[in-house]
Amino acid sequence: MRHHSRPLSLLACAFALAVSAIAFAADYTITVNKDRLINALNEPQNWLLMNGDYGSLRYSKLTQINRESVKNLRLVWGLALGGMQDVGQNGPENEVNPLIDNGFMYTTNGWGTVYKIDARNPQKGDFVWTTDPGVKHEGNASRTRGIALWEDLVIANLPDGRVIAINRDKGEIVWDKKITTRNEFGGQEKFLTAPLVADGKVLIQNGAGDSGTRGWVAALDVKTGDELWRFYVVPKPGDPGSETWKDDHNAWKTGGGGLWQTGSYDPVSNLYIVGTGNPYPIYDAQFRPGDNLYTNSAVALNVRDGRLAWHFQYTPNDSWDYDEVGVHMLYDTTINGQARKVVSHFGRNGFFYSLDRTNGRFIKGEKYVNDLNWTKGLDPKTGRPVEYNPRIDVQTYNPEARALRGDGKKRACPTWHGGVAHQPLAFNPVKNIAYGVGTEGCFTQNGAEVKSRGKDGGVDMKASQPRQYSSDLYYGAVTAFDAVNHKVIAKAVTDIEIRSGVIATAGGLVFTALQDGWVVAYNDETLEELWRFNVGTPLKGAPVTYAIGPKQYLAVQSSGRHLHPVKYDKLENSSYLFVFALN
Repeated sequence: MRHHSRPLSLLACAFALAVSAIAFAADYTITVNKDRLINALNEPQNWLLMNGDYGSLRYSKLTQINRESVKNLRLVWGLALGGMQDVGQNGPENEVNPLIDNGFMYTTNGWGTVYKIDARNPQKGDFVWTTDPGVKHEGNASRTRGIALWEDLVIANLPDGRVIAINRDKGEIVWDKKITTRNEFGGQEKFLTAPLVADGKVLIQNGAGDSGTRGWVAALDVKTGDELWRFYVVPKPGDPGSETWKDDHNAWKTGGGGLWQTGSYDPVSNLYIVGTGNPYPIYDAQFRPGDNLYTNSAVALNVRDGRLAWHFQYTPNDSWDYDEVGVHMLYDTTINGQARKVVSHFGRNGFFYSLDRTNGRFIKGEKYVNDLNWTKGLDPKTGRPVEYNPRIDVQTYNPEARALRGDGKKRACPTWHGGVAHQPLAFNPVKNIAYGVGTEGCFTQNGAEVKSRGKDGGVDMKASQPRQYSSDLYYGAVTAFDAVNHKVIAKAVTDIEIRSGVIATAGGLVFTALQDGWVVAYNDETLEELWRFNVGTPLKGAPVTYAIGPKQYLAVQSSGRHLHPVKYDKLENSSYLFVFALN
């Protein structure tokens, strides 16, 4: 582990003190406590959680940058971060944005190095400390979706399966726990999400379902890192839900259901509501007959003890990779003339869902992607696909789009990358508009049989049939969805898929970032493009906004291989943090 404290220059210190005296009653005297996180929406000058607030709305009340002024938005500073070493051909999955508290930024790179940055100078950012926990590159992948703040700690999940807590003032590691393991078949558990701290517990998740492990959510004591409880997405025999795995070869042992986006938290009910991934093997539904609970579902867990409060399964017996790990947004609104406590979700299967977050019951659902053919629609009472038959073990849905064993290639929409997969969403609670970014398109695949190792479980990939597949109509999209009347009200198209996320503001804007380097602002009602700026390097992190004193800023973090030369030093080894403001 390498730890660096970087002193500021005398000029920077003098400036920071001057700004601090003007902008803040006291310099850094309040911790990120429970009450502040519960009320994070009421601190628009800060950005305290990866998805904005516990309800994952990614909505800001700031208005200085608005439809009229956004044309004057300019890049004011950029700061080189590490994390680009040994990242492979496609670069790191560094889908992260900084957290901001009282003029200080906290962020991480794909290899787990955590940074504290003084952002109070309007012309540059300065490192306060850098903490490298020493993740070995060999055998691990450069990947992160963020960090968490709690009181005087910064919490991070690491690519090597550790969870660490760092003192946010000094940058020293307070505790360091190795959590992930390999299963009996060699499948390695991995962290693919940002941690979330709720009620004094660090909520972490295994995302390696597609590696033949069982997805799980676990809670750690935030003070010590000791594990308190664990919930498995795929239940073992005898547990509730195990009856939905009807095979004779213990498919549950490698059943999948990985979780690779952070869930949302309802402090009133003390429920953690999170989406789960697809079953494994991914594309052979006959390997694992049954509904395969609790994969492809929203699950609500009691944060106190990890018990399942309710679940809703979107696509039983999935064979298209329509995992529903994506963000689940929590808000109150009126649907069909009735006030409802809602959890809503842009499904990877192409439908926008509204559920009752107190019990998980279906309220309403509607298609939001342009092309969808795997089902004719949703049952208006249950929310399940209209073709779903509880009396059969292998669903057929639309046979023309469902490639089972022995079938030739069949075309299904949306693509296996889904409409919206992991990308962070946004919701404007004043206008009741939900925003999603992701991928539109279709794909074709054959029905390839996957072989089991035998009655004791495991997958024999060498003896399995090869899967053949291709994609078409492949492009990116931003979707604005009326969450009351359940209809698409606007859609903007991009040439390539969007891997970052979206943020909505009270200034009438929606921001996103593209893999070819563009940061883009849209009218939040029409999705008319109002502004764009290219930073010269791929963007997978979602934009965030914050304020220091009276001035509003926009920040975005880069990741991935660089598409064309730009005027920054050490580009081959650095990702970048970019900050914009009005000139």
